[in-house]
Amino acid sequence: MAQLFTADVENRGLVLDPRTKLAVMITLVVFALGSAGSDITAVRIATVVLSFMPIVLLMTAKQFGKSAVYGALYILVKLSDMLLVPQLTGLAHSVLGICSLIFVRVMPGLIMGAYMLSSTTVSEFISAMHRMHIPQQITIPMSVMFRFFPTVLEEFAAINMAMKMRDIRLGGRNAGKLLEYRLIPLMVCSVNIGSELSAAALTRGLGTKVRRTNICRIGFRLQDIIVLMMILSVYVLLILGRAGVVR
Repeated sequence: MAQLFTADVENRGLVLDPRTKLAVMITLVVFALGSAGSDITAVRIATVVLSFMPIVLLMTAKQFGKSAVYGALYILVKLSDMLLVPQLTGLAHSVLGICSLIFVRVMPGLIMGAYMLSSTTVSEFISAMHRMHIPQQITIPMSVMFRFFPTVLEEFAAINMAMKMRDIRLGGRNAGKLLEYRLIPLMVCSVNIGSELSAAALTRGLGTKVRRTNICRIGFRLQDIIVLMMILSVYVLLILGRAGVVR
């Protein structure tokens, strides 16, 4: 699980500019999570197609197992939302409808966020933020986030191993202490990790007014142009749908 959030430059597959990944992320939030243009058939179809982009990107990064699982889950839940939920009534209709709706809307953005964290280094992200003239008040917290999740997952794995050695697990002799002995150390570690990463970011000069130099190379390539055109087409369909040109 931790590997999904850890940047692996050698096996990140299709190389995209961090700004392109951010544009995909924002578009998924607007259309998949925010349901923008859900009353327009063309936009709904384009949103479903766009929701498979993070899965395809994971496949290019040779994460075939994760992409297959996420793709199968998304297809299964989407089909149940379209075919099964309308056939149900009462409590089953409400519960399954809400669960499938939340899953379909949230999952594409989560997968894209995981791919972005696993394929973008902190230096590349900071360089992209500087080129977009994003204030440091936003850049520093977001750069800290890139290291926060992998570190927390590593700490969680270490806590799990320590609890297994003490037989604190479901079905064990000390199952009642499972929540206390895992949740509290994780909360304390999370606070400490956030403070340490923030201090490390400031130590590297992220808080200074002097423009930082960066040796990593970022820029728009052919694949970035293709992805951005796909994203732009969804917004064009939304505008045309609001104008009554498409339905």
